[in-house]
Amino acid sequence: MKKQFKFILIISLFTLTFISCGNKQNKQVEKLNTVLEDYSKILEKNEDEHWPTYAIKKIKYQKADYKELLADINKIDYENLPDNEKINVDLLQLIVEDKLSNLHFETYKISLNSEGGFLINMLYNIQGEKVESKEDFENYQEKLSAIPAYFEERTQRLKETQEDGKSVPKIIVENCISIIDNWLGTKVESSFFMNPVNGNEEWQPTIQALLSEEVLPAYVDLRNYLSNEYLPKAPDLVGVSNMKEGKAYYEQRVKYFTTFDISPQEVFDKGQAEVKRIRLEMDKIIAELEYNGTFTEFLEFLRTDPQFYATTGQELLNQAAWITKKMEGKLPQYFGKLPRMPLTVKPVPDAIAPTYTTGRYSPGSYSENKAGAYLVNTYKLESRPLYVLPALTLHEGVPGHHLQIMLAAEIDSMPDFRKNTYLSAFGEGWGLYAEYLGEEAGIYETPYEKFGKLTYEMWRACRLVVDPGMHYMGWTKQQAIDFMTANTALSIHEVNTEIDRYIGWPGQAVSYKIGELKIRELRQLAESELGEKFDIREFHDLILSNGSVPLITLDRIVKNYIANQNEEN
Repeated sequence: MKKQFKFILIISLFTLTFISCGNKQNKQVEKLNTVLEDYSKILEKNEDEHWPTYAIKKIKYQKADYKELLADINKIDYENLPDNEKINVDLLQLIVEDKLSNLHFETYKISLNSEGGFLINMLYNIQGEKVESKEDFENYQEKLSAIPAYFEERTQRLKETQEDGKSVPKIIVENCISIIDNWLGTKVESSFFMNPVNGNEEWQPTIQALLSEEVLPAYVDLRNYLSNEYLPKAPDLVGVSNMKEGKAYYEQRVKYFTTFDISPQEVFDKGQAEVKRIRLEMDKIIAELEYNGTFTEFLEFLRTDPQFYATTGQELLNQAAWITKKMEGKLPQYFGKLPRMPLTVKPVPDAIAPTYTTGRYSPGSYSENKAGAYLVNTYKLESRPLYVLPALTLHEGVPGHHLQIMLAAEIDSMPDFRKNTYLSAFGEGWGLYAEYLGEEAGIYETPYEKFGKLTYEMWRACRLVVDPGMHYMGWTKQQAIDFMTANTALSIHEVNTEIDRYIGWPGQAVSYKIGELKIRELRQLAESELGEKFDIREFHDLILSNGSVPLITLDRIVKNYIANQNEEN
């Protein structure tokens, strides 16, 4: 009888403990749900009717709201949350801390980069416009009419930051002026602003008149300000550390874009080590090809020999499409789950091609019935070598960004803020890992294509050097160009375009290689720990199963998976 009583007592205590733990967990989940609701309200409160506004009053309450939200996040008992809710906390904390950092450094005022900054964002915004009814048409008119005031506010913010020692460098300003000149040189009827009303002869004259009378003069005024007032005062030095509080800002940018507590010096050193390692791999291929010449001469051969370049834009697109289809046929060997959304191959629009990257992915949309698009730049074909096309295609299309982004869009249980967040360390790390995976899949068929893959890997390793080099260690643009030119087979045009992009986007360039190294490290760990139980399809599905996550979070997810697999077996 005593034994039975003791057993019942133990069971009762266990049940009470279980209930208590469950109650603790539920309480923390409730706290987190309240925080997520508050975050949604903040975003909703900050929505603008037509174009982003940055009134001083608005910025003040944004700072207050995000400080309060961060304090509430820190009050949550993290250890008493389910694993999936921990992912929500990890990501939300990273986002809110980043928003506060940007508000402190006033990046909303420094609105220009090598691709145009807010100017190019306007183009993307217009591309998403749908004018299908009279109400849509009237709203679109209002939107265009609001551009002059929007430019005036942007101009005022640029003036304030330049006076406060936070000016973007000359090269960025010159690129933005070139973009405006390109658009001003386009006939009104061919302007991208006309795209939403193309096909409607009744509405077109009104929009054309509005562009001619209000919008284009606003662009002229903005161009004159940038050229006559901002540019002469802009610095020649390219690094963000030359700005007020620039070093501290760059340190934060590195931590945000890598999602690691890592210093610019550590990134720089890791880059140097990777450059040396990849160079040895490159030298092996050159020896295999029995090329008689120096490394520099081999790179010049790759940059100039006609055999490596398409003669028409369509030829380049056709090659990209073929590589895409070839890899799609191999996907079931490496993935258990594939997205429903198809992928298409399209050229980069002419309006942005001169300053645009070689290729980029544009996400599909299930709500808008829009396929994912792998955008290939057909501008200056002599700078778009075919031997790097397989690596580029795997990165931007499949199994790279298309799989990663569209699978995330299909996760119904994921909060909206996670669906709408893209972390470069995870996303670009996966893209670079996809290039690596192409070796196993047999996509690189010639020594030149294998060298092209290494060229892209070297390119990302060089980023770890040139980005902190320029933004933290005082490198000039020419030093960065020389380093990139000496170590990669990228064309000179590509090198310049890329360096300009890094100048205008501090820290982002270091995310790629850091992310790829972490994913490869985790795969090696899983293979080592699980042995014959390791399933490549399961591993890839696991990596992509939670959308974009910080690398520290990914590390925990994979290690928990390994532990669970070992327990089950």
